[in-house]
This record gives sequence, structure tokens and C-alpha cells, in this order.
Amino acid sequence: MAKEFKRYLVTSALPYANGPVHIGHLAGVYIPSDIYTRYLRLKGCDVISVCGSDEHGVPITIKARKEGVTPQEIVDRYHAVIKRSFEGLGINFDIFSRTSSATHAKNASAFFKKLYDEGKFIEKTSEQYYDEEAQTFLADRYITGTCPKCGNEKAYGDQCEACGSTLSPDELINPKSAVSGSVPVKKSTTHWYLPLDRYESFLREWILDGHKEWKSNVYGQCKSWLDGGLQPRAVSRDLDWGIPVPVEGADGKVLYVWFDAPIGYISATQDLTPDWEKYWKSDDTKMVHFIGKDNIVFHCIVFPAMLKAHGDYILPENVPANEFLNLEGDKISTSRNWAVWAHEYLEDFPGKEDVLRYVLCANAPETKDNDFTWKDFQARNNNELVAVLGNFVNRALVLTQKYYGGEVPALGELTDYDRQTLEEMGAIKSQLESNIENYHFREALKDAMNFARIGNKYLADTEPWKVIKTDPERVKTILNIALQITANTAIAIEPFMPFSADKMIDMLAVEKFGWEQLGSMGLVEAGHKIGTPALLFEKIEDATIQQQLDKLAATKEANAAAEAAQNIAPQKEECSFDDFQKMDIRVSTILEAEKVVKTKKLLKLTIDTGIDKRTIVSGIAEHYSPEELVGKQVLVLVNLKPRPLKGIESRGMILMAEDACGKLRLLSPDEKTMCGAIVG
Repeated sequence: MAKEFKRYLVTSALPYANGPVHIGHLAGVYIPSDIYTRYLRLKGCDVISVCGSDEHGVPITIKARKEGVTPQEIVDRYHAVIKRSFEGLGINFDIFSRTSSATHAKNASAFFKKLYDEGKFIEKTSEQYYDEEAQTFLADRYITGTCPKCGNEKAYGDQCEACGSTLSPDELINPKSAVSGSVPVKKSTTHWYLPLDRYESFLREWILDGHKEWKSNVYGQCKSWLDGGLQPRAVSRDLDWGIPVPVEGADGKVLYVWFDAPIGYISATQDLTPDWEKYWKSDDTKMVHFIGKDNIVFHCIVFPAMLKAHGDYILPENVPANEFLNLEGDKISTSRNWAVWAHEYLEDFPGKEDVLRYVLCANAPETKDNDFTWKDFQARNNNELVAVLGNFVNRALVLTQKYYGGEVPALGELTDYDRQTLEEMGAIKSQLESNIENYHFREALKDAMNFARIGNKYLADTEPWKVIKTDPERVKTILNIALQITANTAIAIEPFMPFSADKMIDMLAVEKFGWEQLGSMGLVEAGHKIGTPALLFEKIEDATIQQQLDKLAATKEANAAAEAAQNIAPQKEECSFDDFQKMDIRVSTILEAEKVVKTKKLLKLTIDTGIDKRTIVSGIAEHYSPEELVGKQVLVLVNLKPRPLKGIESRGMILMAEDACGKLRLLSPDEKTMCGAIVG
């Protein structure tokens, strides 16, 4: 039998305050969290939803170094940006706190001190990377190198963003400091560790035996970690940004961010209400963590071990983590600016907050990675929101205004089709509730939209605009039913599309409904005067979508240029002016060009060098066709010693440039020049 709970505590992963939030964050964590919380509020449950910015991560100090500002300036800036984005999209936390708050500094320090005093930590001295030039120990993120698993040369000491592998600094090939660029050395340092191995049997019983209902992706990752054997994990770091370790002899050491950050949920709850303990220390509270795939180990293994070690707090009942959302077939990357940023979306699509909420929920990566494309965004808006939901609501309200001056007509005798329609609608509620309560939000959204689909079909089948001419009494019943479906739809979609639900309530001119009223048929009384109908959604045109695609194309081009700049070949060894003078480079014209048989790369070129006409064999067939070369002027090294290639004597070499992508490009004079002109 399922356990009964008196109250709910919903937490959402704390976003790093080193940049804005993007659609991957929204789809993975914050929209699912908001849907669940809004549903519980509509049901009248005692529920609070807490979140806040994580302001002590190493990425923040890296960002500050790059911009030449303090970490505090970075977190102040992005805390505000993130908070506005959430508010703009209707993600309604009861509190959006910060881990730089005084409450949190006190809480995190006290949490550490309790475990320290009770001997729950172990102290270890180890060799860690140290930047002698910057005179600082390097956190994992401050070390870059080549990934041993995929060969990515820009992997971090904790993770390779190219292949997603979790790494340690010792695994990197050719490690270097991200601070100074120098090669780091190993140096001894002492830290405190939480011995996760001591909690392995507890975690195995609690998760693998006690929470088999968890999502398969979450349960599977936890099992993999436990089966691999848990190791002690450091809870302190050598950094100058963060909460100082509150014990003697810990100068220059701060709490490691993974230890500090989840305690932020407790701090946020304390700042929200003096009754915070009932949400954190009562067994009749259901705590649910909404997180992304990369946070599963922290919220299912590490934080529960911390809570167990502390002893005063409840454990989460569920951790419905989502997988990753990709963008146009490529992994979202903040470092490459390959993302759709929430604050930019709000600027580019004013009034379309619910469109993004709808699309990200409908396409949510609930058990596997999924892909966001702008074409799909447009299609879902035009074919589902406009053509189904918007069309139904608009027709129901406009016809009521047209035929009855906006006054709700009375319900008359029901036909079998009317009863069938009402039965279909009544059957949706329990399925919708089950899907939300089991964190199947994609299916739940389909259930909510089914109210509109039923209504749309009902109006299309009954055709009140035709029946009004022959049976006006029948139309009263049709539109009464249509308006009841409209009111029910407003309730059903509220957790998913709160702005649209509010508009529908305003157009119906009624008070907001509670969840218990979903499925009722007397929500809008006969004789009630509705408000003015307005369009819920508008079509999104191709030009609007093209603008977004062009923006991404520009980002991809900028990334390619930046990568090319990083891959510029180093300067060759010096040569003397006399060495250079030995080369005879002439402006020449290509007279004929043809492929060399049985080769992929070679072209046979007839060249007018100004001093003669000669044959040159060049390996450029994969970059230029023979047709586009004839007539082009090029630069030729004419005094290169001849050599045979595929039985053809090649006398000279065409000068070319190779970019970082391996593309060969001809070097030519700016304007037509006499053949034989000397370059030098």
C-alpha cells in the first residue's frame, strides 16, 4: 500500500550562477518541477517548491578570471538573469535563494562541523595538481588535457564534454593548467573525505530494494555506481572562493561545491518559513528532487549519504531525473554557445512563454536523450496549439458571443453522442493524475490536450454553425457542452501552460477552478456572461524560424573560426633571406585541367608561366573540379626540381593555403596580372 503524506517538499537542482539557463535546463529540470508543483497546489496540497543559484562552483571562478572581475560580480549578475528567466516562463518557486546567503553559510558550516565532530569524515593527504606559476592548487575544472577515451583535446579534469565521460585529472593526457596554461606539478595537500563506502549497504538497501519504482534511467545509474563499489569523496578543496572549512588548520580550504550545494535546499526552506523543520524532519513529508542526468550520483548517492550521516533529516522519496536535450542534432554546450537561452527566447518570442513550455514538455528527454529543433517547435505550435487547442476554444467562445451575446445557453436534452463525449472526457482525469504523479509528464500533457481534442472533434461533428439554421435549441446544448469542455481544459492544462489557462479563465469570466472540479459539467452556469474571446495562440511563420536557424548557423561559424584559430600550425624554423631568394615564384595561368586516371586527388594541369608552358600534377582534385580551374591565375614555384607522378613529369608546384579544416585554397593575385610576373 502506498504511503500517505501530509505535505510535499519539491526541490529543483541549483543552477550554476556562471551563465544563463537554456532549454536543456528547462526541459530536464525546471518545467517538470513546475508542472508537478502546480498540480499539487491545484489539488490543495501542502507543498513548497525551493530552488536557488549555486554560487560556489569552480566554473564561476573560471568565468570571473576570464572576464577580469570578482566571483561575486559574476554570481550577482547571473542570479538576477536566471531569476528573471524563471519568472518570465512562469516557473513559480516559493523561494529562489542563493548559496552565498548568510543562512546558507551558517547551515553548511554547521552541517560539516557536526559530521566532523562525530568522526564521520576521514582525513587524507594526497598528491594533487599545483600551478607553480599561479601558485595555487588546481581544482579538477582548472585542469585541461586530452580525453583518454575519445581523444578530445579540450577535456576537463572532471569530465569530457565531447563524450560525456566522467574523468579524474590523473587520467588526462598532457594535462595543463587552465589558469596559466603551464604544465602543473603534483604537490601534497590534506583534505577531509566522506567515506561513501561505509554507507554502501544502506544505499543498496534503500535504493535497490526500497525504490524499485524510480525511473529506469535513475535506478540503473545508481545500481551501476553501487555495483562498482563506492569510494571516499573529498568534501573540501584548496580554493579562495566558497564557504571556509570551519575547523582549525584549514586555512585556504573551502567546502567542496558538491557538499555545499545540496545543503542549499535546507537553507532556502529556512529562509522561506519558520516551519521549515516539518518539511525536512517529518516522516510524513514527501521530498522529491528534480534534477538532470549529470546530477543523479549527487542526489541519489552522495546527498542521501550526507543526510544519513547527519541523522536529523528525511531522505528523498523520488528523484525523477531526466536525460539530456540536444539542439538541432548537436549536444547543447554553454562553452560553444550552442543553446537556446531562456532570456533570449523571452525577448524573441514575447507572449509565447507557453509555447516553449509545451514543446519542451512534449519533447522532454524523460528516459533517453532527445532533440529540440526549431522546425518541430513551429510544427507543434501551428498544428497542435493553434489548430487544436486554440481553434477549439476560439470557436466555442466566438459562437457563444455570436448566437447568444456571450450568455451561456441552457443545457437541453442530450443525445447519445453528447453522452459519449462526456464519458470520454470523464475518463481522462484519473489517467492524467496517474501520469503526473508517476512523473510521466509527456503522457500527462497528451492527456490534458485530449480535453481540447475531444472538444474540437465535438464541434466539428455537431457543426453548430449549420444546425443553427434548422434546430437552434439543439445549438444551445452543443455550445453549453463546448463551454464546459473549455472550462475543464483550462483546469487540465494549467500545470503545463499556466498563461494560457489564465487567459481562458479570463475569457470565460469565471474564478479559477480547483483540481477537484476537473471532470465536472456544471463549471459554467447557464445565464453566465462570458468575457471577450481572443486568440490563445498565433501561427509562427517560416521567416521567424529562419531567424533562429540563422542565429545558430552564425554560432556554428563562429565556433569553427575559433577552433581554426586554435589549430593554427606553429611557425617553422627560421630561414635566411638568401634561402628565400632561391625560390622563383611566378604568376601563372591554368590553361587546361583534367583528372589523372585511377587517382582521387591528382589533377594534370597545363600552366602558362610566362616563361613557358608546362605540366604540373597537383593533389587538389578533392577541392576543385577541372572546370572551375581553367582560366584561373595562380602562384607557381617554377624552379622546383621536376619529379614523376603517376608517369607524368610534374615541373613546379602551385602555392596553396590549407585552413584548420583541411580545405585547400588557391593563392591568386588580387587582379589580372601578366603571366611570368615574379613574386618576392
